Amino acid sequence: MPARALDGVRVAEFGGYAAGPHVGKMLANFGATVVHVESRAHPDGFRMQYPPYKNGKPGLDSGGCFAYFNDSKFGVALDLKNPRGLDLARHLAAKCDVVIENMRPGVMARIGIGYDTLKASNPGLVMLSTCNMGQTGPRADTPGFGSQLTALAGMCQLTGSPDHPPMLLYGPYIDFIASTLGALAVLAALERRRTTGNGAHLDVSQYECGLMFLAGPLFDFHASGRVAQRAGNDDPGAAPHGAYACAGGAWLALSCWSDAEFGRLMEAIGQPALGRDRRVVDREGRRMHAQLIDTVLAGWLRERCADTAAEMLQAAGVHAHAVNTMADLFSDPQLAVRGQWRRRSHPVIGEQAYCAPAFTLSETPAEITRAAPTLGADNESVFRGLLGLTAEEYAAYQAAGAFD
Repeated sequence: MPARALDGVRVAEFGGYAAGPHVGKMLANFGATVVHVESRAHPDGFRMQYPPYKNGKPGLDSGGCFAYFNDSKFGVALDLKNPRGLDLARHLAAKCDVVIENMRPGVMARIGIGYDTLKASNPGLVMLSTCNMGQTGPRADTPGFGSQLTALAGMCQLTGSPDHPPMLLYGPYIDFIASTLGALAVLAALERRRTTGNGAHLDVSQYECGLMFLAGPLFDFHASGRVAQRAGNDDPGAAPHGAYACAGGAWLALSCWSDAEFGRLMEAIGQPALGRDRRVVDREGRRMHAQLIDTVLAGWLRERCADTAAEMLQAAGVHAHAVNTMADLFSDPQLAVRGQWRRRSHPVIGEQAYCAPAFTLSETPAEITRAAPTLGADNESVFRGLLGLTAEEYAAYQAAGAFD
């Protein structure tokens, strides 16, 4: 296997779901040794709370969602309420360059493995804490999941039709914005440590990370006082702009960003006269006569499959693409050529397609080195191999109930 960018970097990961583990997954894919810490009493929430499951039956090791965000890691089970388990957690952190946690603010310190405690024995430690609201502020302890965060961050207020309720975005959308930014923050902190020797405690607010996707509406309010509202698929900068039904139940996403592009669209669908019609030659005219244009487009598209229509329109210089289903993503030749899907065999789930990072490094490429761990699968290899416990020491910790 070729060298990878983060070979030699060690990471301990406390927490679950998406926001913390996705950071660790990206680091692991580029070579870091990442140890995911959980327990049987408090397993990662993705193990039992989020389908799909092998054969449709929930189980600690049958959850596909957990597996998807924890490939390439080692998995250990520690009872952090047991003094001996907590002792091992501290030893693990002392051997690591990075600690990732996405518990509520104050939980790590309360159980005895907060940043101030850990840096006493590991001054160069980089610790990433990520949670809904950040570590400080009047709502720092507010719990919630992705749907609540996208609502709070203003995204849902802009999603949907004007005459219908706000739409909740699918899944933990903001988690992945925050986790990607969090991974970059970890890399920056490691680079800083390389030159200064100093560690850092990184405080990543998922709520605040989501705001970067609303730059336009935020600026508009700041500059004019206008509050952006739901507009369906309408866009102030493009017309037409929407999703259109095609043959076979498929859909096509299409947008025209200039008058010239609209002219090319009309030529491509055999309506050159409409492209020159004074009513619709500019954007505002097209917005006023959107129903006319949509009717013409619908008539042309309903006779064609989405992929064929997309190819024809792209060839004419029009922004258009088929709306992919989940099945389409696994057969897309673009993703296949770039190695987005890597199939690995999980001991319970069986073969599973894992998602590689969305960026590549030419000299030190990413890799899915192993399927996600079953709960506690790597206790002995981590604590004897990484921490260097003797067989007798390991047995003593085991007898004391350190491994949950």
